Amino acid sequence: MKTAAEIFSALGERFESFGRDDASRNIIAEATARNGWFTAEDILYAVDALRAEMLQEEKLSAWLSAYDFSGKTQKRVAIIMAGNIPLVGFFDLLCVLASGHAALVKPSNKDSVLMRYVIDALRDIEPRIPIDSYSDGCEIDAIIATGSNNTKRYFSSEFADKPSLLRGNRHSAAVLSGDESAAELDGLQSDIFRYSGLGCRNVSLLLVPRGYVPNIGEVPVNRKYADNYRQTKALLTMTRQKFTDNGICLLTENDQFPASLSTISYFEYGSLSEAEEWLAAHDDELQCVVSNCINHPRRVAFGEAQRPRLTDYPDDNDVMRFLQSI
Repeated sequence: MKTAAEIFSALGERFESFGRDDASRNIIAEATARNGWFTAEDILYAVDALRAEMLQEEKLSAWLSAYDFSGKTQKRVAIIMAGNIPLVGFFDLLCVLASGHAALVKPSNKDSVLMRYVIDALRDIEPRIPIDSYSDGCEIDAIIATGSNNTKRYFSSEFADKPSLLRGNRHSAAVLSGDESAAELDGLQSDIFRYSGLGCRNVSLLLVPRGYVPNIGEVPVNRKYADNYRQTKALLTMTRQKFTDNGICLLTENDQFPASLSTISYFEYGSLSEAEEWLAAHDDELQCVVSNCINHPRRVAFGEAQRPRLTDYPDDNDVMRFLQSI
């Protein structure tokens, strides 16, 4: 059987032509028809990010060298995936298979087309790869599941007797100095609006110096996002809540993550230490922090929030260590 680095780098090579042949264009069309929040542009972006950041053989080999799975007995690991953004469950699948365990996969209906494409490609590259479907009642040894806080509580109860890695809601923030370049602010727009703002790595709260409000320009958005923006604007207007309308999202002065998709919260800090204190106090809510002016263990550069690396573990919880422990 091929090594994990060989299998997944071969998948990366296939991704190089994704969207440029009839078969993959049909997959894109089917995926966008199934889920109206997905756009062809976002799917191509997600595939390219995986190819560049996770599916290069040298990166895979370096990442795997930090873990030793020799002598481990293969376990059956259920992966219950979210579907908020394209291929959001891919990394868990990569981790389970790279660790030598068997993956029992339950994709979200919202992302089943793309995940089916990936699984079929992996089986074509290595027919012996241990991937199967998960359904209720399957015999499993451990579970990785991603969803809302409510589904996290449900899975915690349902699989209380199994080793589990469970994820709920997370959000991302950006800390601005006020001296960001035009290119960095363009990157921030991508960090906010990519995937219609639906990902846990999408920035939805800005920490800004006193007296500074960044210029977040209009960008092309999905029709469903535009509908959400209009509905939210109407609701805030009727309830007489203060907001700044920039034409595509609504800025509200608030130090809490917004409840509405098309709303961006912001609040002013007096010093960078004050901003760091806020981040520390809300660490269990944070997925990543976009900034060029603070240190943070999950800090990323502007424009890079949606391009996680192999070591950028969701919720800062090392998936490979979990898989070593079962």
